[in-house]
Amino acid sequence: MATHMAQRVGIWIIAIVLTVGTLAGFIALILSPKNQATDQAKLADLTAQYQTAQDEYQKKVATQATELSNMYFGTFSPFASRVGAFDKASVTQLKTEDLKIGDGAEIAKDTSFTAYYIGWNPDGVIFDQSIDGTTLKAPFTAQPGGVITGWSEGVVGMKVGGIRELTIPSDKAYGASGSGDKIGANTPLKFVMMVIPTPTAIAQPEVPAELLKYYQRGSF
Repeated sequence: MATHMAQRVGIWIIAIVLTVGTLAGFIALILSPKNQATDQAKLADLTAQYQTAQDEYQKKVATQATELSNMYFGTFSPFASRVGAFDKASVTQLKTEDLKIGDGAEIAKDTSFTAYYIGWNPDGVIFDQSIDGTTLKAPFTAQPGGVITGWSEGVVGMKVGGIRELTIPSDKAYGASGSGDKIGANTPLKFVMMVIPTPTAIAQPEVPAELLKYYQRGSF
């Protein structure tokens, strides 16, 4: 009698488990589209929030760049007249020429600095510059070790507010690899650069943690 009862209990348990399993699967099928819709709505909301923060960041960056351009364009832009062809073979060592002495802090070998610049090759072709028509682009902030050697060494001793021309041999520029179609292998370069006070950093918005989690796992 006890054996028969145990068998019956076992059968009931199996039936209940199967029923619950079937119901769970059925419920999952019903809820899945709803869960996906909820996730998609949440994803859209988080993405929109992040995009809004990014837009605000870009506006602040653009406003700062405009303010700085208004301050320095008139001083820096006339030095674009320095651009011209030069004898490639004659550039064997780094040379500097101060065009305007600054009155700010002096730059050392391991200091970061912020600058506007114009760079050109021996043919007198500009390959990159801060001047954009009648305005200046956002200035470039260089970190120690983050720029070509000719820049790192060439700015030492400059004072903030100063303007200097750098004549850089190829081994202190881009060497045998060159850079792009305007700087061939073993090409010396010239730059005119103006060092300005480093502007207040504008913090970039962070990607929301939940948004990162979603893209890493595919779900919230």
